[in-house]
Amino acid sequence: MGGNFECSSGLTLFSYTADIIPIVLAVFFKEVKYLITFRITFLIKTTIFKVKKNAHIPQKFTSLTQAMKAFGMPAPQHPLIALINGIDHRLNYDPPKYAHMLTFYKVSFRPNLGGTVKYGQTYFDFQDGGMLFAAPNQIIGHDQSVDTAEKQCVSRQITLLIHPDFFLNYPLATNVKRYGYFSYDTSEALHLSDKEKGIILSLLRIIEDELSHCIDEFSQDVIISQIELLLNYANRFYKRQFITRKVVNNTLLEKMEQILNDYFNDKKTIHKGIPSVNYLAENLSISPGYLSDMLRTLTGQSAQQHIHQKLIENAKEKLSTTNLSIGEIAFELGFEHSQSFSKLFKKKTNQSPMEFRARFN
Repeated sequence: MGGNFECSSGLTLFSYTADIIPIVLAVFFKEVKYLITFRITFLIKTTIFKVKKNAHIPQKFTSLTQAMKAFGMPAPQHPLIALINGIDHRLNYDPPKYAHMLTFYKVSFRPNLGGTVKYGQTYFDFQDGGMLFAAPNQIIGHDQSVDTAEKQCVSRQITLLIHPDFFLNYPLATNVKRYGYFSYDTSEALHLSDKEKGIILSLLRIIEDELSHCIDEFSQDVIISQIELLLNYANRFYKRQFITRKVVNNTLLEKMEQILNDYFNDKKTIHKGIPSVNYLAENLSISPGYLSDMLRTLTGQSAQQHIHQKLIENAKEKLSTTNLSIGEIAFELGFEHSQSFSKLFKKKTNQSPMEFRARFN
């Protein structure tokens, strides 16, 4: 009897131990997994914190004096406008080492002296010279060291800095926003012919001459008129650039058509809605402003008008070849409301979707 009891107790103990071991192991591995996960999360957060800590927040310059001082330049003669001439005068200053933001307009001109300059993540080829434009509150520069070649390139140019307040009480205060090239990417810089360079250089020298002499009650009028003339010439030269680079731009136009065709054929409109100008520009690797201005020059239509044209083409196809309702067609084309679709269709074709469909029944 006693032996049976001991044997029974042993089996019971063994059975209990066999049952609890998996539980203990499960708890152990769960704790280990938790510790590993915690450690990895901690390392990731620490790394991100170090990256953010080391990342340089673009410095914002709110005045010309502040910016000129940071660049190692003397204070401007006028608090709202400054011209830095590195073509006619030898300059010795360091370009900013880090990205920065200006609260004023910046116009840069450089003749064909060779070299490249990096703006953001893009190297702009200055071999043939050209112009760059930046509107207030755009981030300029990069967070990398400046090499000797780039320093020489930047110092041998003319830079015009204009605070928006300088335009107050003049039509240019409003009209300056109409010059779309201030929103272009740096890769879409204005390339100039020798004759065009001469025109731009003469205007910049007139502005410099006016700023360097005694400022009187006529000075601002004269300078404003020269700036407006400069911007108008730049506008003309950009239109010329769209035309003379027609082969490149036609390739962009063909690529845009393909992007739109794929968008509608893949029925992305159902999930993503109507394609936007920003979507096209992003897929073409150009800025929205440059895209629309290029299309207006080449086709007479803006990017938005091209999108609407493609919408109408697809709408006509669905109205004439399917039995889908107007609401279903509107939904497939990315409209939230069928009324919006009908309104656009009527505007573009001078007839309602139902009237158009009736022609095929």
